[in-house]
Amino acid sequence: MKLMFPASAKNWLSLAGVIIALTALFMILFLVIVTFVMKEQAAYLGLVTYILLPAVMIVGLLLIPLGMLRETKRERREGEPAKRAGWPKIDLDEPGHRHAFFIFLVGTGIFVFLSAVGSYQAFHYTESTKFCGTLCHAVMEPEHTAHRNCPHAQVACVACHVGPGVDWYARSKLSGLYQVYAVLADIYPRPIPTPIKNLRPARAVCEQCHWPQKFYGHKLQLRTHYLSDQANTPWRIGLNLKVGPPQEALGLIEGIHWHISPRARIEYSATDPGRQQIPWVRYTNLDSGVAKVYRDKGGPALAPAAGGMRTMDCMDCHNRPSHLYRPPAQFIDEAITAGRIPAALPEMKKLAVQLCAKQYSSAQIAQQEIRAGIIQFYRQDYPQLHARNLGLVEKGVTGVQTESAQNIFPYMRVNWTAYPDNIGHLNFAGCFRCHNGGHASDHGETIGRDCTLCHDIGIQGIPGKGMERARIGESLAFRHPEEIGDAWQQAPCTDCHSGGNP
Repeated sequence: MKLMFPASAKNWLSLAGVIIALTALFMILFLVIVTFVMKEQAAYLGLVTYILLPAVMIVGLLLIPLGMLRETKRERREGEPAKRAGWPKIDLDEPGHRHAFFIFLVGTGIFVFLSAVGSYQAFHYTESTKFCGTLCHAVMEPEHTAHRNCPHAQVACVACHVGPGVDWYARSKLSGLYQVYAVLADIYPRPIPTPIKNLRPARAVCEQCHWPQKFYGHKLQLRTHYLSDQANTPWRIGLNLKVGPPQEALGLIEGIHWHISPRARIEYSATDPGRQQIPWVRYTNLDSGVAKVYRDKGGPALAPAAGGMRTMDCMDCHNRPSHLYRPPAQFIDEAITAGRIPAALPEMKKLAVQLCAKQYSSAQIAQQEIRAGIIQFYRQDYPQLHARNLGLVEKGVTGVQTESAQNIFPYMRVNWTAYPDNIGHLNFAGCFRCHNGGHASDHGETIGRDCTLCHDIGIQGIPGKGMERARIGESLAFRHPEEIGDAWQQAPCTDCHSGGNP
């Protein structure tokens, strides 16, 4: 049977629409097969398959009736006056109309089915970590790299940045429109400022997995630091972190997580966008209703406006749960402990930290300078080691380059100084933003600065050389690895430890 179509379908615009739609359809089918065959898929494959090509196919399909309508109007303009009025008529007794109608009916059914499948795939593709982390590679490289090396590496970006529900999904897509424009116009800030204001509340996201009533108890943590001497002398410290109370039955009456207890509310006011300067804190006992206000020395005498106060939640301490950029002093220590950087290389800790702490214009130059710096140092200062054990030196080069590439990103100006980590108080203000001994109430009561509030020291010292050990239930007095007297008691750690010094 010969297919016949209305005369209005015989025009160049409709023909172009058919060609465009069919070409896009076959390309979609081909790329879908490719996605099933290929194990590793390019970052842009899903974008082209499920978003761009379907859009092209829709444009092609729209051109078909547009061309027919245009052709019908042209015929009416050139035809008899009696034919100029009214809508185009569909007569199924006409073979051309009948064939076109059934082709349209079948084509529409196929298109709706493919649209449903494509929309489903497009939704999941735009929700994937690959889409978030690799589509805008240069912009999101720091976040994607840090995410791959964090405890939440198996948690998708949207699980935290969007969360469940249609309303926040719609908000995220609308806010993302400006981000797309900023990337295309190259007007996005470097580094991306934090905290991000349009994220949903942390407790609504974090507490899907981590809820305050869950018992965490105490946590033992062993850390090894390396001194900046020739031998890279290890200094080990074992901490009993008081995340919660020692017994589950006690609930959240004490411990670090007391700050988010359902029975207490902590509010504060910060003077900077990064929430590193906190001059005003208010604690409210929700059982009794009693409130206490603590002001830092020189802080505001009056309570801040409601818009200037923030209720403490998970993110005020765990502010880098998935995108942590560690300081050189920390990631070099961890790499030496893990064996990725040889401790047998003399002065390696000091040299590696100094090289990583320098400012470089690009990641490529950073890699080159790190390699040149290490090779030159051992060639000049330890020529025998360099000549006899070049493989060990090369391992050190590779280790330092890898650690630097995972934590420092010159193009986006991202490093440990751009994004302070509020957990702890060694290289960043962290706990000492409030627990600095300077926040006092009107009655002279201060927010405690005692070390044992949050942790006990179980062991400390050089392994095998006078290691101190505490009895069970007791804590050692902190001893600084280097002799500095009681200076560590008079000033915060960050006065000396910047993360970029050995």
